[in-house]
This record gives sequence, C-alpha cells and structure tokens, in this order.
Amino acid sequence: MAKAARIMGVDIGGTGVKAAVVDVEKGTLVTERLRVKTPDPSTPQAVIETIAGLQQQLAWKGPIGCGFPGLVKGGVVHRAPNLDASWSGHHLVDDLKARLGTDLVVVGNDADVAGLAEMRFGAGRGVRGNVLVVTLGTGIGSALFHDGVLVPDTELGHAEIDGKDAERSASNTAREEHGWKWKKWGRRVAKYLKSLQYLLAVDLFILGGGVSKDFDRFGDQLTDVGCDVVPAQLENQAGVVGAALLVERAELEKPTPRKPVPSNAPRPAAKRKR
Repeated sequence: MAKAARIMGVDIGGTGVKAAVVDVEKGTLVTERLRVKTPDPSTPQAVIETIAGLQQQLAWKGPIGCGFPGLVKGGVVHRAPNLDASWSGHHLVDDLKARLGTDLVVVGNDADVAGLAEMRFGAGRGVRGNVLVVTLGTGIGSALFHDGVLVPDTELGHAEIDGKDAERSASNTAREEHGWKWKKWGRRVAKYLKSLQYLLAVDLFILGGGVSKDFDRFGDQLTDVGCDVVPAQLENQAGVVGAALLVERAELEKPTPRKPVPSNAPRPAAKRKR
C-alpha cells in the first residue's frame, strides 16, 4: 500500500494541545492549526477526548501521529512529568485507536517529533555531526541527532545545573513564573546549553517551542556556548509536522511481507559431500 501523503499530527503539551492535517512530503499544514488548552486535570480520558474533538473539527478519518510529553514505549506511557500522575502505565496507543476510530496511530516523544520536523524541513536540514534540538516550553524537551539519525527518548531537560533540575531555571515556564527579563533568562539558558555542549560535543543547537519566535530577544546571550545556536525554523508548528512524520516513518519501516513459496516450486539441489 502506498504511504499516505496527508496525515493528522497532534502535539500534546502541558498547557495546550495542537492539531492539523500535514502534507508530509512538503512539511506544510494543509488545514488550520487548531489549539485548545490542555484539560485540568490532564487525565488520559480528558486529553484523549480533547484529541477526539480536534479530529472532529478537522473532519479527519485517516492515520494520526501524536507527540507526547513523556516516555512512551510499546504504546504504553512510562512517564509524563508535566501531565496528571494517572498517565503512568496507561495504554495510550490502544485507547487512541479505539476512540479515534483508526487502526494507524503512532505516538512518540514530543521533543523527538519536533526534532524530526526541524531536521527534515527546518534548521537542521543537511547538517551532519551532533545536533541537539531543545524545546523550551512548559518544561524542556530534547532530541539528539547524529548525522541526521535520531537517538530517541533523551530527557536532557532534567539535567542538573548547580544541583537543580534545568527546567527550574531554563524553561519558558520558569521565565514567566519568576518574571525574568529576556536577557536574564537568556543567560540561564546559555549556562544550560554550555553544560550540554561539554557533555555531548554538540555541533549545533536548535531552539524550539513557542520562544523560538522571540529568539531575537535573548539570542545575543547565547554566543559563548561552544557552538552555533539557531532558532527552529518551523517555530511552534514543528511538533504537529513531526507528529505526522512519525506515521510516515512507521509505514516506511514496516517489513515487506515474504511471498509464500509454491508447493511445486523446485528445491535447490543438495550439496555433494566430499
């Protein structure tokens, strides 16, 4: 079966859930990008109903890719630090398939999917070496690539800076909660990136999340981290586009079924013993 050119992408965040139909060959949205607030409490049932509502608004019945703010393996949630505690152990993929009425649902880490979009269509296109996509939002997400190949499910937003979780000083939520000016927050982000560059020999940082559109307000504080730092080109659409790319990847990686050998097919001749 030919791969789908249009796929619905969903980006679940700690504060908002976004969705659109994506042309995965061009990396563009073919519908309006819808956004609604993440329900409070953000239980599995409430979030899945939110996604179903977005699917209905988009009048979509095909395959769906979903970026999730945590670790999902084998379709099961292992952790979701910025959502309700009831997510742990939840069979997310099975529930999405049942509620959304489609057999093809693929879920991955939200930072990983944003990274996939940036590496294919954005600031990381054609870049070799170690590229780290860092999303600065409710928390901090990370997607590490080596020569364009994803190293999945990293959680570098929880690296410690001065003995504290980096999310407490370098996330956009931390900036808003403390009322930090952009320059002051930028220096905190620089300290965080410099630590990661030392540990991982990063060749390029790509900063994503909602603050990517405000890069000119703090980017001048990031000139001494050991490598180039650039804003994500897809800005806050990267999560939706990358989520759709998950489905494309899953379709391409399906093993090709072997054709059955007819019962009357000639058998290879037996080797002679010497």
